[in-house]
Amino acid sequence: MAHGDTSGGFTKTAGWLDWYDGPSRPSFALPEGAVDAHCHVFGPGEQFPYAPERKYTPCDASADQLFALRDQLGFDRNVIVQATCHGADNRALVDALRRSEGRARGVATVYRDVTAEDLAEMHDAGVRGVRFNFVKRLVDRLDTDELDEIVAKIAPLGWHVVIYFEAEDLPELYGFFSAIPTDVVVDHMGRPDVTKDPDGPEFGLFLRFMRENPNVWTKVSCPERLSVAGPRALDGEQHAYTDVVPFARRVVEEFPDRVLWGTDWPHPNLKDHMPDDGLLVDYIPQIALTPELQTALLVDNPRRLYWPEGE
Repeated sequence: MAHGDTSGGFTKTAGWLDWYDGPSRPSFALPEGAVDAHCHVFGPGEQFPYAPERKYTPCDASADQLFALRDQLGFDRNVIVQATCHGADNRALVDALRRSEGRARGVATVYRDVTAEDLAEMHDAGVRGVRFNFVKRLVDRLDTDELDEIVAKIAPLGWHVVIYFEAEDLPELYGFFSAIPTDVVVDHMGRPDVTKDPDGPEFGLFLRFMRENPNVWTKVSCPERLSVAGPRALDGEQHAYTDVVPFARRVVEEFPDRVLWGTDWPHPNLKDHMPDDGLLVDYIPQIALTPELQTALLVDNPRRLYWPEGE
């Protein structure tokens, strides 16, 4: 079902799919207090215009719609990540945080001209990190000097850095990432090529990066972006994204206290299939095999990072 191709004078990028209406109710019962630690809000464009420098225009996906999905799937809280289509205009993010009544935290995008007052206002709303995107097809990459300046500004607030990159770029960026002094959260395991061996050198470099840097966490999310197999029907049941499972399970089991999981709703810039968010929740027990690992992934870890000391 389409959610509208235009909003506030903005026209959705052709070929991009709308998020999935009416997701299934998951079979997997989330542990009490579970956090969807990676999701977004888009617009609405009439209220929160999209950035002139954006590489894509999404369909609207409001805070109310996100919170309705939270409740339907059985999550207690959200971590809302600023999307590249809004650039460094974090107004839609801040609005969603303020309306969450303390049940959401945020990750913002800022540039070197961000002021202490800007950061204080965002912190008060619930922002706890900044995101640096290194995926060339989505953004124009900031220079490392600018990133260093931003890190120096956010460190006193106790914020962390979220980095989004693709596996092929890790060798070039390994040293820079390793030098970041704050906690670092990697989006989607650094986007491994799941047609390769999880015991091979490419994913091995990512595992080494986490071993050598105990301040580095990762999200074991977005199998729908990484999978080649997709959601498949086997024996009359759906088995979601089985080719991603060995990679995510490896990370969950080796670094159980430094993993996070999120839906990535509303799944921007997908063109081939739009995932059922209920099916994504049912993917979780494939990668976190025990109740202890599931609770760490979904409750303990995100709360330690985003709601420390019971905030």
